[in-house]
Order: sequence, then C-alpha cells, then structure tokens
Amino acid sequence: MVANWEHVSMTLKLRVSLFAFLFLFVVSLGDDRLLGTRSARASTEEAVETYDIYYNYNELTKRLQSLAQKYPHIANLSTVGQSVEGRQLWVMRITRDPDRKSLGKPKFKYVGNMHGDETVSRQVLVYLVEYLLTKYGEEERITELVNSTDIYIMPSMNPDGFEKSTEGDCSGDHGGRNNANNKDLNRSFPDQFDKATVDPANIPEVMAVMRWIQEKKFVLSGNLHGGTVVASYPFDDSASHNQEGHYSPSADDGLFRHLALVYSQNHPVMKTGKPHCPDMPEETFKDGITNGAAWYDVPGGMQDYNYIHGNCLEITMELSCCKYPFASELQREWDLNKESLLAYIEQVHIGVRGYVKDAVSGAVPSNVSIVVAGVRHNLTTGEYGDYYRLLLPGTYNITAVAPGYISVTVSSVEVSEGKAKELNFTLTPVVSEAVVTSVSPTSHQLANQPQEFRHHNYADMELFLRKYSSEFPSITHLYSIGQSVEKRELYVMVISDNPVTHEHGEPEFKYVANMHGNEVVGRELMLNLIEYLCRNYGTDPEVTELVNNTRIHIMPSMNPDGYEVAEEGDTNGYKGRNNTNNFDLNRNFPDQFANITEPRQPETKAAMKWLKSIPFVLSANLHGGSLVVNYPFDDDKDGNSYYSKSPDDEVFQQVSRAYSQENPLMHQGHPCEDLYPNDYFKDGITNGAQWYSVPGGMQDWNYINTNCFEVTIELSCVKYPLAKDLPKYWDQNRRSLLQFIHQVHTGVKGTVSDMWDGRRIPNATISVEKINHKITTAQTGDYWRLLVPGTYTITASAHGYKPVTIYATVSKDRVEVVDFRLTSVRSEGNRHSSSGPRPTQNPSEKEFQSLIKELSVGQGLDELVKNTATESNFRYRPSKEMSAFLRGLTLNFPHITYLHSLGQSVEYRTIWALEISNKPGESEPSKPNIRFVAGIHGNAPVGTELLLEFAAFLCINYGKNPAITKLVLALREPKLDLFLNEHLTRIFIVPSVNPDGREQAVEKQCKSTQGLTNARGKDLDTDFFGNASQRLVDPQPETRAMMNFIQSHRFTLSVALDGGALVATYPYDKPVQTVDNEGTLKYLATVYASNHPKMHLGNTECSNNGQSNIPDGVMRAAERQSHLGSMKDFNMDFGHCPEITVYTGCCLFPPAEQLATLWTENKKSLLSMLVEIHKGVRGIVRDKSGKPVVGAIVILNGGVRLFTVEGGYFHALLAPGTHNIEAVAEGYQQQSIHNAKSCMHILFLPTAATMTALVVTACIIWCVCAAKSNRQKDGFHRLRQHRDDYDDEVRLTSMGSKKSLLAHEFQDESESDEETLYANKI
Repeated sequence: MVANWEHVSMTLKLRVSLFAFLFLFVVSLGDDRLLGTRSARASTEEAVETYDIYYNYNELTKRLQSLAQKYPHIANLSTVGQSVEGRQLWVMRITRDPDRKSLGKPKFKYVGNMHGDETVSRQVLVYLVEYLLTKYGEEERITELVNSTDIYIMPSMNPDGFEKSTEGDCSGDHGGRNNANNKDLNRSFPDQFDKATVDPANIPEVMAVMRWIQEKKFVLSGNLHGGTVVASYPFDDSASHNQEGHYSPSADDGLFRHLALVYSQNHPVMKTGKPHCPDMPEETFKDGITNGAAWYDVPGGMQDYNYIHGNCLEITMELSCCKYPFASELQREWDLNKESLLAYIEQVHIGVRGYVKDAVSGAVPSNVSIVVAGVRHNLTTGEYGDYYRLLLPGTYNITAVAPGYISVTVSSVEVSEGKAKELNFTLTPVVSEAVVTSVSPTSHQLANQPQEFRHHNYADMELFLRKYSSEFPSITHLYSIGQSVEKRELYVMVISDNPVTHEHGEPEFKYVANMHGNEVVGRELMLNLIEYLCRNYGTDPEVTELVNNTRIHIMPSMNPDGYEVAEEGDTNGYKGRNNTNNFDLNRNFPDQFANITEPRQPETKAAMKWLKSIPFVLSANLHGGSLVVNYPFDDDKDGNSYYSKSPDDEVFQQVSRAYSQENPLMHQGHPCEDLYPNDYFKDGITNGAQWYSVPGGMQDWNYINTNCFEVTIELSCVKYPLAKDLPKYWDQNRRSLLQFIHQVHTGVKGTVSDMWDGRRIPNATISVEKINHKITTAQTGDYWRLLVPGTYTITASAHGYKPVTIYATVSKDRVEVVDFRLTSVRSEGNRHSSSGPRPTQNPSEKEFQSLIKELSVGQGLDELVKNTATESNFRYRPSKEMSAFLRGLTLNFPHITYLHSLGQSVEYRTIWALEISNKPGESEPSKPNIRFVAGIHGNAPVGTELLLEFAAFLCINYGKNPAITKLVLALREPKLDLFLNEHLTRIFIVPSVNPDGREQAVEKQCKSTQGLTNARGKDLDTDFFGNASQRLVDPQPETRAMMNFIQSHRFTLSVALDGGALVATYPYDKPVQTVDNEGTLKYLATVYASNHPKMHLGNTECSNNGQSNIPDGVMRAAERQSHLGSMKDFNMDFGHCPEITVYTGCCLFPPAEQLATLWTENKKSLLSMLVEIHKGVRGIVRDKSGKPVVGAIVILNGGVRLFTVEGGYFHALLAPGTHNIEAVAEGYQQQSIHNAKSCMHILFLPTAATMTALVVTACIIWCVCAAKSNRQKDGFHRLRQHRDDYDDEVRLTSMGSKKSLLAHEFQDESESDEETLYANKI
C-alpha cells in the first residue's frame, strides 16, 4: 500500500484537481478496488475468454483484477477516478516493470466506451489487454512493443452509461449514451472555438480524464466509438461551427491523416471506405478516414482537447455500424480490429525523440518547448526532460526553447520511416542582463517583419483583425468587449497557444492603444505586433516562448470614434482626442483621490467590465505626444504635480525601465526637444503625478481595483504622424514591446489550494509584508505577483482557512514558483469518515441538488434568463391599477398565488403581499420563506414595477420552464420525506409599502423628494423601532403593518428595492453597530451585485451621492447613509432575518421607457436570490420521543440567534466557509458543533428509531461546484444530559466544500470517558 499511497499523493498535484479528494477518501477506507489490485481479493486464475459475452461492471472489474494479479511483471491496474454513480474508471498499464516510472518509453493510451451504449470498444480493449499479456514472451512483436512502450488501456470511460444500455440496440434509442447526469462526455471538454462550459460537478469522468491527460503527457492516443466504421482526425469542430462539410485542419494535418490511415488500412472493412451501415447505406469515407469537422461538427470533443492541451495526438475510431451488437458479433469485431489496434500503437515510435538538459548543472529544465519550424504546434518535455515528437519522414528545423535559457536550433534534421530519430538538446542558462534583454539577436534579424505600414481606419482595421484571426486560428481569438458611442466594436485580439480560455498558471497580459483618438502610433504598432507574433510563431524562439507561456490581449483602439475624425499630420492637437460625446476617456475612470462627476462613457464602462472579468497581471496603455513611460500614481489627494508613490513603486520603475531601455530614443530622457525642450525624464520614465496630475486615469484604476499593474507609454512626439514615418516607430519600439511582455514573467506566481483535497481556492488573498497592496487568486486558484529582486514574506489567506506565510527570494530574470496549501479551520478530527453504509438519496432530491448547482455556476442563470423571456408592456401603475394587477394574478394562477392584505396606509390604500407557493395561504414552517419588498419610499417606484413584473414572470413560467417550476414550487409527493418538501419555496412580494407617497411622486424626477414620505410626512425607513422605550409616538400604519408581517412569518431572507444609487447594501443602517455574521451579509449583497451587469463594477454612476468607486458594488448600509429605525435593522433584530437593500439606479423616478432595461439588468439578480434561499444550514430539533422542539435557540458563530419554529425547524443563510453552530434548549445541556460547512441544499436523513432525547439534525452541503458523492458519512455525538436518564444526540452530515466533496464527521472533542462516537446505521 506504500506505493499506492505515493501514487495517490502524486495525483493530488494534477493541474485539474477538482475531484482528487475521491482518491484519498477511498484509500483511507482501505478500498480493495483501488490501486494495488495485485493484492485485491481476486481469483488467481481468470476464466478462459470466449469472445461471446459482454462484461458488466462487476465482471469487468474482476477480470481486470485477475489479469493484473496473474501478470504483475507487465501489468498494473489502477483507477483515474470515479463515475457519477461511483464506479471506478479502470486503467490497465502494460509495460515492463509497471510499478516503476517509465524512462525512455513513450506513453500511449486507448480509451473505450466513452458513450455508454457504444460497446464494441469496451470488449475489444479487454481482448487487447488479454492479447498483450498472454503473448508477451511468446511473440517477438508483442514482446518488443510492451518492453519499449508505456501502454495504458481504459476499457470504459462511461461505466454508468453502459449499465443502462441494451444489447441489440444499434441506433442508441434505448439510452446509455450519456453519463448518469445525462451529459455527453464527448461534448464536455474545453473547446478552442466554443466558450460554453459544463458544470464540473456533472462530469466527474471528464474531469478525471483531463487530470490523467495532464499528468501523463501521452504521446499518442485512440478514442474508440461505434455507429459507423471510419477513423476521424482533428479538428472536430471549427470557429464557424458549420454542421458538416467544413474541413478544419490542425497544424499537424498531414500527420493525423497518416495516423488515421494506419488504422483504417489495417482494418478489412474500414479501408474500403464503404461501411454500408443500414441507417446510412450510401455514406462513404475516402480511404476510410475523415476530418472530424468535415464529417460533422463536434464541439467539446476529447480528441481536440488531447492535441491542444495535452501534448498528445489522438484520433477517433468508429468500430461498428451497430452501437451495441449482440455478443455473438464480438469475435468478428476483435478479428477485424486486432491488427489495426497493434499497428496504431507502433506509430508512437515514429518521428524524433530525445532529452533536454542543463549544460551547466546537467539538471532537467522544466517544460521545455520543442518547436518544429513550419508547424504551429509545440509540445513540452516530460518529467525527465524527455520528449517524443511524432513527425512524417522529411527534413526539419527543430528548436528547444525554455525560459531562462538560450534557445538551441538544430537545422536539417532528417526524419526517416521507422523508428524515431534521437535528437538531444543541451541548453545554456542566461548569465547576464545583456543576454536577457536581447534574446537570440540573430533570430530577430531573421524574423519575419511586418509588411503593412499604413494608417488603418476602422473598416480597414476590422478586416485586418479578421484576416489574422482566420489565418492563424490555433493561436488567435478575436472578440469585442463592447461598443463605442457610435456603435463601433472595441476589438481585442488574443494571441496564445490556448487563446480562448484562461490557462491555469499562465499570466494574462494586455496592451491598450488609441485611447485618445488622435494618438495613433500605438494603434498601428499593435497591428504590427499582431502580424509579427503570428508570422513568427513556431519559427522564432522568443516569439514562440512568449505565445506559448502568455495569454496576450491586444486592443488596437479604445476610441475608434475619435480616430475617425482625427487628421493625419496632427502634431499636438486635440481633434479626435475625445470620444463622440466629447469626453476624455483617460479622465473618465473612478479615482481614488478625486470625485469624477462626468458621466461614465460606454467605452469606459466596457473597459471596466473587461478588466474585472480577466485576471490581468501587467498592462500598458499606449499614448502619443512625448517619449516616456509614465507609472502610477497619476494624481494625489491635493491634485498637485508632486511625486505620488504607489505601494509598488519599485516594481513600476522596473517594468517601466524594461520598456524604455530597449527604445533607442526614449531611454535618453530628452524627448521631443523641438517641441518641449525643457522636458527631461531620467531613464525615460516618470511618475505620473510628478509629470502632471491626471485624475480619472485608467492606469491607476487598474492598479487599485484589479490585480493588474498598468503603465502609460508615450510613443511619439507627433500624435498623428504621416504614414511614411510608421516603419521607424516599429523599429524603435519592437524590442521594447516584446521585452515589456517578458516582465509579466517576473516576481512570484503559484497556486493556492486546499491542503486536504487539493482543490484550488479562488479569491484567496496574496499579501506581501511591507507592501500595502494585495492581490487575489483567479478562479482556478492561480496568482501572479510582480516583485523586484529580493527576499519577501508572502502570506496567502482565504475565508475559512488558516493563513500560510512563506519566505521567498525573487531573482532578477525569472519568476519564482511559490505554491500555498491552506488548512481549513475545521478540526482535524473532522477529516476522517466513519465506516458504514452510505445513506440513500431520493432521485427527486438529487435532481433538485443538481438544479441548484447548475444555477449557481457558469452560465446556469444566464441560460435560465435567456430561456424565460416574457412579453411585457412596462409602465408605471398607480395604486388602484397595481391592486387590480395583483388580483389578476390570483385569478389567473389560483393554485399558486394568494393575496394577503397587511393593512392600510394613512389614506386607506391597501398594502398587499402576494404569496407564490404550491400551497398558498397555508403555513408550512419547513419551507424557506423569502420576501421581496419595494416602495418604502414612494418617490422611487422602479422597485415596485420590477417586483410586479417578477411576480408575473414566475407565474407565467410555472409549469412551462422546468427550472422555474422546480426552483419555486418543486414537485410535492405525499409519500416523500418531510425534508424533501422543504425545498419548496414560499415567496412573498410586497410591491409598495408606501402607496400614498407613490401617488404623490412625479415621473422623470430623478432627485425630487416629493413622495418620499407617507401622507403624514414621515420617512417610513426611520419608523421601525421594536422596543417601546425607543418610541416617542405610535408607529405609522404602514410601519405597523410591515412589523406585524415580519414578526408573524419566519423569513429566511429579505430583499428590498430602492432607488437613487447603483449599489447593494447590507445591515446595519445604525451609525454605530457591531455586525454579527457580517461575512454572510456582505456575501448575500455581493451575490445580487455580481449578477447585475453594472452594479458589480463598483461605479454608482451617480453624481449626487458622494461615492463613485464602491468595491464590487457592495457596501455596509451605514457607510452610505446611516440612520435609526430602518426596516433592515428591524428585520435583523426582531425578525432574525437578513435583509439587503438594492438601489436599482441613480434616477429615483426615471421615464417609463427605461423600465424594460432596468428589468433586464435586475432579472438575473432577482433569480439568484431564489437560488441562495436554498443554501445555508437547515435543520430540525426533536426530543427523545421524536417530537419537534419549538423555541430552541440555534446560535451561529457565537452571535446570530435563531429560534426553531413549528416542527422544530431552523434555517440560516451562511457565506461559503466554516462556521460554528450551537444549540440551546431549556432543560438540556448546550450542544456545540464547530467548523461546520455552510450548505447549499438539504438532504434529510431520518432519525433512527432507537435514538432518544434532544436530537439536532442538520444536513450541511456547500457548494455550487461540488461533485455528487456516492459515499456520504455521518456520525453521532453522544453527550450526557443534566438528568441521567436521557442522552443527547447531535448529528450533522457534511456533504461538501466549494469545489469538492468532503466526507465529514463531527467527532467528540470533550475529554469525558463516557462520550462515545457511534457510526450511523441508517
């Protein structure tokens, strides 16, 4: 088991570690099905193969275990992960000495049964395993193949689907193709052309295989399917996604055709190209092969993922017309495919192979890129510096490229047929700054230089970008971040070896040009740079290294409108500088020192959203009018021209000099002597504010609000030079542009992950001692922190984890890797799971959990919003019409709505509350109750109209949209457990608290206070006092109605809509108040803001509120406008319910024409609140007889108190992380549960009949990305009560953390000998 444990530990280090916990979990239980199966309880002799039966999962497992036990010298059985339903994804490794790491052997793999109902591959691969093992030592060909190749065979990637399939089903009509979550595994891999993603929790098989691919660095692979007879090769889809007929070649197209032909030409049927399948008798494939996309478009396929992300060339083999033929056909299928299977494995030995080592130390440089000239696809070396580059016979120039080393090129390498040619590289480390700043100068002289030197107007620029995007699809991705005032696209070109998505560990870099429309040199240089990088990728080592290791974003023009009116020859003018609305975009960003009152421009908004969406590390903003690199800060609190130092002043100086010193004119420091003779900038750099103050600049906003370090580079004395002068600007700046990109690879980088399960932690904070500037990790837990050389104390921290501090020394010329593994603050005793059978889970329950997860990650809510569009004629409704509208909903939807009258206003208008539920009007304490409230201020009626539309939206989509139906009302079956029914939601909508004020308010009055108060002139949001001692007069009738409503219903969450700002606030409104559970309250507000397209940017867009830059669009209410007697504070103190207030826009009473836009902006956020209501922690308290205990106190984190209601229920929302829960009931000893994980959704586990006394039952689940587990453990904590004849039991079940499932058992932490831990026997 020692070797097995080491293997598991290695697995936890994979780049994709979402489900790595499962390995450790099962090993900890001593599961004999896992690694080391030679010690498994298997028969020492396997049955004789008959070739006429299919093996189900159990039979397959036994047979593979038996073979591994019989042939231990050449076979080792392991698992790479589990399916949705907990079946192992078995892999048989076949090579000499399979327990050792292979040195000098290329890795090969076959994967079968990816579609569960395509079964021939599953059996054929079992036969291949048997053939290789039994013929080893008997047949020379097989012996040599096994000795020289590291072979991995996975008979079934979708064992769950296979178990559901039906023998004889040729067309797949009976199901089984997809996994148990109904996901097509061959449409679920990351795709270069398609941004669509699948929730990782729904595809554990894909995640496991991705980890496997990344770890092993396979050289060649085959993916076996069924449904016709053909060999298909990459690419499987294209950018256009034509359904069929679009040939999508890879950079290795010729090689892939050869590999496909090797398989097809050794297959008697396939080579004819005429499979004669009954369903498509006329379908033919020339030579039995086809390009995947030319056949039909398959986004998210595994073979393309292997090629783009895994170093591995893979083709797909379709083996039979019938997907699941009768077993009597298996002998024939084996005979047809045996020679093809063997011949294809032998192709792993063609081309070039070798090792790369350090010329000085002899050590192995990591991830050296092997570049073949003329082939725009590189691979990297393995753990021992070995590489295997498959190539067709021919003559090649091959280069080895590694950061920190001088690249080496071997020219005229002759590759012949047969065994691979050996070609070793020895790389010399760079030893001086001169070498670093001028990497391989000869290569630049030989590099392809840009040919297009002219001024490009918008149409010309657009065609240029589309041309290069089309010509170089494997390394480019063209997208737009938004539009200008005149609706021109703000284009960005990405250049990288993985251009479409963020690649873990690879930094994001950007250049932005032409922010001032008449400063055009940067615009043309960016087009030159795009051409240069594309034309030289794969041939120039420096370019290849940068593109392979950096995701480079280039925006040629941020102000395309201004450019169109600017004039060539303009030296220092202003025509075209500003945007169409005549605003300077570089004075338009929120500022830390100044209040920017100008309206935020569409170009600015688009840029802010863009910068928040991608984890940029380094950036430059390219301008004109001088020759200097300008670094933060650009202004100071006094607005004067003094040096305004940022916390990272040394870093900014370093990256600025990296640019200026490569520019032959800039570094001299005397720019533009004819225009500005007195200007001098030492080393060609300057602090922005010291030069002149620029409030509202983009570079400072980058630094303060994102992880990105940005400088501003002035490229030319003349703002709009003549076209004939453009070549000289490229010559002056070419080296600077490249060298500045290199700076993104300095400082430290790494990954922050969970110590226990290896999952990566997003939004963790990285802080450096003595530098007051923190950065955060990206969504995959990776970070980059630019630093100058030196030794630093670096700390990583995250909510729910213990901070970790590491000392790191940063060198000058390369990035240091500093990984952090954080330990959760939960006790170590809670890490281990007790043994015992897993509890069952109702299918409806699992379906609901899956729904909540899907709506919480990725595009889940976006898809719901897109699929639930409703026609509406927006207008403002006076009180009488609003009442009629609400009554109309109850008449049209009587089974799901009920209209409550809460009371009347001063002028006797009714205050309505519409309930939406499956049993409206009936009290059901187990349901989570959510309240939406608006109109407490009558002069802000937008919220009223949004809630009326929201109510209609829910009612109309009930029964039509499955997600809405399940989310809001679910399905109720009387025989299901009571806890299952608590997933039903009771929604209360109070559209207008102050109907009298609404009648007084006037449309199109953005700042008027008319209608703010009720008819007696009282601001109702200052009238909520729960203690009589705080009251001098009786409450207003509207206030009394709401107070009674709040206290008569145990609400779980309240969302109030108001106006006059664009921000979400959380309790308290009181000016002085310690906030218990502030993390959760802020989290809830953040959920709303993050789902709003504008709010999360943190720009209120309001000139009258004094706040212009609010982080994430969320703030504590008292910081905005503190006051006493608010509805929010009353909710917290007397309703024991969190309330967030959402300010939907700057204008209090905007024109009715704007309501449709406001609804679109808020719809997703409102739905997100319905998702949140099903998270948190929920439970029940019972006495020894099983009777619910009402009035027990549940204390969260030592502060927030909840009271159990009818049925003994309690429910509290909690932020992601760990929390302490205490339960107190009169006559019982206080019970404490420490380090409990917050939950997403409850699974009820019935209380055992033999248990007695007070029972607190809570099921705790977090998280939107968690996988479903087939092993859930829970434990009982037995304590003594005050009276000796009772036992108290506290039971909780933990079912996950933010990205992986954690088996969790709450252990007894006391020292009493009488306290015992029991296993759950349910």
